[in-house]
Amino acid sequence: MKMKSLYVAALMVMAAAVSVNAKDEPGAQGMAVVAVKGSDVFKVIYKGETASKVKLNVYDASSQIVFSETMSSVSGFIRPLNFKGLQFGEYTIELTDASGTKTEKVSFMPTKSSANIHVSRIKSTEDKFLLSVANSSNETITVKIFDSSNNLIHVDSRETTGDFAQLYSLKDIKGAVSFEISDNAGNYRTAQF
Repeated sequence: MKMKSLYVAALMVMAAAVSVNAKDEPGAQGMAVVAVKGSDVFKVIYKGETASKVKLNVYDASSQIVFSETMSSVSGFIRPLNFKGLQFGEYTIELTDASGTKTEKVSFMPTKSSANIHVSRIKSTEDKFLLSVANSSNETITVKIFDSSNNLIHVDSRETTGDFAQLYSLKDIKGAVSFEISDNAGNYRTAQF
């Protein structure tokens, strides 16, 4: 299975390289963004019509630039972007060349997960959930709860000074819910019920 996954990954990289190296074929120019599975990296694949100045910007959800790079006289490239250390959420990757501006949105969820964060449904009831965090230091814990339509229904940040537990009663919420819990060290846990 692992060998099959490596084979598929190698084929995808070769296909991306071939598309970047294509010579003046109709539809051969543009930008694609590919998430690297199991990591915090996205690859930007670019092919232009001619060699030109290319500017690459990455914006967070509040339209603030988190990364910017300008390259001179390039007609194509594959550029890895490491999102490690950034907050999870939606980012916009913008590429400007001689033919105009192209954008693509990506959704970033850090790969680092912590075993010391746990969410469970209380068995005696359908609408109560227990969040527990085993922690030996001072941290800020952020809890986001989403309904079945992925609408944010609750957000809460707390300073902790050790172990932490909180009971959430969601009696007014119908259907599935999901929790996203993160700390300031980049650890996170998601749970769906």
